[in-house]
Amino acid sequence: MPQPLENSFEPWFAALERRQLSQLTFSEIRRALTALSSLYVERRGRLATGAALEGKGKRAAFALFYGPIHFLTTQGIIRGLGLASTPPRRILDLGCGTGVAGAAWAVECGRRPELLGVDRSGWAVEEARWTYSTLKLQGRVKRGPLESLDHPGIHDAVLAAFTVNELDPKDRERLLGGLLEAAQKGSSILVVEPIARRGFPWWKEWSEAFQTSRGRMDEWRFPANLPGTLRLLSKASGMDHRELKAKSLWIPASLPESGKLK
Repeated sequence: MPQPLENSFEPWFAALERRQLSQLTFSEIRRALTALSSLYVERRGRLATGAALEGKGKRAAFALFYGPIHFLTTQGIIRGLGLASTPPRRILDLGCGTGVAGAAWAVECGRRPELLGVDRSGWAVEEARWTYSTLKLQGRVKRGPLESLDHPGIHDAVLAAFTVNELDPKDRERLLGGLLEAAQKGSSILVVEPIARRGFPWWKEWSEAFQTSRGRMDEWRFPANLPGTLRLLSKASGMDHRELKAKSLWIPASLPESGKLK
C-alpha cells in the first residue's frame, strides 16, 4: 500500500500563501472572501455563470481559503473510504478548480495516479497546473465542459468535488448520466459536496441513483487543524471551521461486463 505524503500540505500551503499575498493584502483577500461566501450562501443561482471567480479578489480568496479547505476535506474522505489501498492509475477531475481535490487523492496514494483536470475557467486551469507542479504530481489540465466525460484516455477514477452544485439543472442531469455510465464501464466515481441545509435539491436523486449502482452515501466530520492564515480568514469572515464537514457519493471500481472473468 502506498504511503501518503504526510508533509505535502504544509509546504504547498506556504507556497500558496506567498503566491496569493504577493498580489493582494490580507485585508483585501478577507473582504473578497466575505463577498464570495455571501455568493455561495445567498446567491447560489449565479454560480453557474462563473460568478465565484469574477475579479482578482474573489479568485485569490477562493485559492487561498477554499482551496486548502477542500484539499484537507477530500484528504479526510479518501482516508475514511480507504481509497489509497488500491490507487487508481488515472483520475479524471471534473470541475477541478485549483486542482486541490484531485491532488489530495494523488498525494494520499504516494503520487502514483496520473491526473487529468478539467475546468471551464482559464484562471482555474493555470492554478491547477501550479498546484500539480508544486506538489510534484503527474498530470495535465485543460479547459472544457465539466458535465461531459468525453475526454480521451482510460480513467480508472472520476472525481467531481465541490462542483456539481454549481451546474445548471440540464448540465447536472447530463453529468449524472455520464458518471453512471462510466461506473458501468468499470470506473470508480467520487462526488464530494458541502453539508448544507438548503441549496442541494438534486442530492436525493443522485444519492438514490448511486446507491442503486452499488454505491454509498456518507456524511463526514473531521477535526480541523488549520494553518494560522486559514484560521484568521475563517474568523474574519464569520465562518467556523473548527470542523471540516462534507458529504460524498462513492461507487467503487469494477470490471466491465466484457472484462469479467467467466
